[in-house]
Amino acid sequence: MFEKITQVFKIRDLRNKILFVLFIFIIFRLMANIPIPGIITNKEMAKVFFDQFKTFGILNVFTGGALDKFSIVMLGLGPYITSTVILQLLTMIFPQLEKMYREEGEAGRQKFTQYGRILTVPLAALNAYGMLALFQRQGVIGHLPKLLTFNSVVTITAGAIFLMWLGELISEKGIGEGTSLLIFAGIIADFPTNTGNIYASIKQGANPIYSYILFFIMALFILIGVVIVNEARRNIPVSYAKRVRGSKMYGGVSTYLPLNINPAGVMPIIFALSILTFPSMIANFLVGFQGKIGTIAKSVSVFFANPLVYGILEFFLVFAFTFFYTIVTFEPDNVSENLQKSGGFIPGIRPGTSTAQFLSHVLNRILPIGALFLALIALAPTIVGGLTKVTSFKFLIGGTSLLILVNVILETVRQIKSQLEMREYEKF
Repeated sequence: MFEKITQVFKIRDLRNKILFVLFIFIIFRLMANIPIPGIITNKEMAKVFFDQFKTFGILNVFTGGALDKFSIVMLGLGPYITSTVILQLLTMIFPQLEKMYREEGEAGRQKFTQYGRILTVPLAALNAYGMLALFQRQGVIGHLPKLLTFNSVVTITAGAIFLMWLGELISEKGIGEGTSLLIFAGIIADFPTNTGNIYASIKQGANPIYSYILFFIMALFILIGVVIVNEARRNIPVSYAKRVRGSKMYGGVSTYLPLNINPAGVMPIIFALSILTFPSMIANFLVGFQGKIGTIAKSVSVFFANPLVYGILEFFLVFAFTFFYTIVTFEPDNVSENLQKSGGFIPGIRPGTSTAQFLSHVLNRILPIGALFLALIALAPTIVGGLTKVTSFKFLIGGTSLLILVNVILETVRQIKSQLEMREYEKF
């Protein structure tokens, strides 16, 4: 273990990548503690608000407390993720957008990403205005004049765009996926605070001691389940035909094509949270209007504030997004075509269309397990909190945050290992 760590820091290129990611984390944490100028916060009302509304509590965890501090990056990466979700949904409606994303290669994906960046700007502005309006109505912040409201919306929008840029810098120059790593940094940043809260809660005797014991036992089992399901995969045997090139023979080996039980990772949960937050923001933006628009907006706001309704919607959205995200990112036809081009085949299955159908069949059988697991993990904080009555730590242990932490850590470790192995091969 220590040899691997030492080896990582001995390699200059790998060391620079890790230090670059840590430097971005520092910038993110500094920005998360810079408040929006001119906003006066009622701390007691803010605490009541974030305890009452689950969505904003989770968003606050993902931003590392930037939301309840009303910092310039209070939106986190939510607008960027929402824009990506919307564009990927539109690929199912507009064939040209689907062609750009799937068939035009790297150039098409870059153009698709650029559309996501552009869409992030109005979404961030709308989200910022909706949140400010909601916070004023709930008494969390004081009344904002029109000019200060405009300045605040521009500041928050700029902060969201800057975080988007930081995430892309990590993806381009660092190790791992930038968006996931920034969310990971936000969750980790609140770990000491949450640890202090639960220690204070135990010391004050807010709940019986057996409640905390039950809480940690359930959290441990959920952690084990997250790791097992995250690493579980269905290995499909693949053989390669022998080929003679010149005087040398190639192929004739057997390997495996791994299909993860949870191929979508944590993205379906993030997508679901973004989609659930968006209607509330729109409703809060329109609730001040007179007539039917204001009435409908108020009804929508009350509807999404209901914990039971929110839980049911979250469960089904996560389940559905698992299938959707896998369909978008994993294409059996392309995998089958690439196998055929490289001389590979699945024993007992004809190359081409039959292989693609077989992969689809296997994927459709393992996906429900992964989707159900993700949906239950998304609801785990509510379930654990309801059974144990311990709420101080429920967003950090036994829920979405835990899945993100485990997923990001395992993926980053895998990437570092692959970098080390690549350099080992280069020696030969």
